[in-house]
Amino acid sequence: MDIAGLSMAMSMDRVNTEWGLAMMSKAIDTVEDTGAALTKLMESSVTPNLGQNIDIRL
Repeated sequence: MDIAGLSMAMSMDRVNTEWGLAMMSKAIDTVEDTGAALTKLMESSVTPNLGQNIDIRL
């Protein structure tokens, strides 16, 4: 393999590695957002009957 071919192979390997890291970072961000939404949903369901009935006397 000549130097130009080796350079191209190393460049492609670097691009593939950077792409994989970017995709993993995006997946981690998505999981964190989903976890935050799930936590908020679970916190709001602690008192599921709160606010469903209104007692009004006239």
